[in-house]
Amino acid sequence: MAFTLPALPYAFEALEPHIDTTTMQIHHGKHHQAYVDNLNKAIAGTPNEGKSLEELVQKAGAISPAVRNNGGGHWNHSFFWEILTPKSTGAPAGKLADDIHTTFGSFDAFKEKFAAAGLGRFGSGWAWLILKDGKLEISSTPNQDNPLMDVAEVKGTPILGVDVWEHAYYLKYQNRRADYLGAFWKVINWDKVNEHYSK
Repeated sequence: MAFTLPALPYAFEALEPHIDTTTMQIHHGKHHQAYVDNLNKAIAGTPNEGKSLEELVQKAGAISPAVRNNGGGHWNHSFFWEILTPKSTGAPAGKLADDIHTTFGSFDAFKEKFAAAGLGRFGSGWAWLILKDGKLEISSTPNQDNPLMDVAEVKGTPILGVDVWEHAYYLKYQNRRADYLGAFWKVINWDKVNEHYSK
């Protein structure tokens, strides 16, 4: 069964003005579609055909770079679209909010540390909030790697992630990655993040 591009849970223009329509159209319809297409080509006729995306991602170190990069790209973007919303509450609530406060000192301190992970990622990659051994931790990964992979420097279960590849923000923010990361807080679906946290 070939992998397919998931539909966005909102319209391309829904995240304006924080993430622009054209970026969403290209990011979802071109970049993510290319990861899906290239992943399907890379696994066709191999023992990896028929494996779940999670299985491929978790064994990234033992499979071809094409499967690692495109499988990671497909997983990461599928995750990313779901944690965005035009109706963000602006902050987490409940146990997640308490845990963020306990772990990082405050929500603002968490935002600073998370943004620093995104800004500090040289070149292309992702910043993550993960659960590692039941505790919250911030990490970042290069390219289309993620914390589920056996090759990740810091392994854990992602509950929040942000794409810091230039294609995610360059049309609107050019080289101002910090501005993009600042806008990101205005479109986070904290209900979905909380779902990941509560699993």
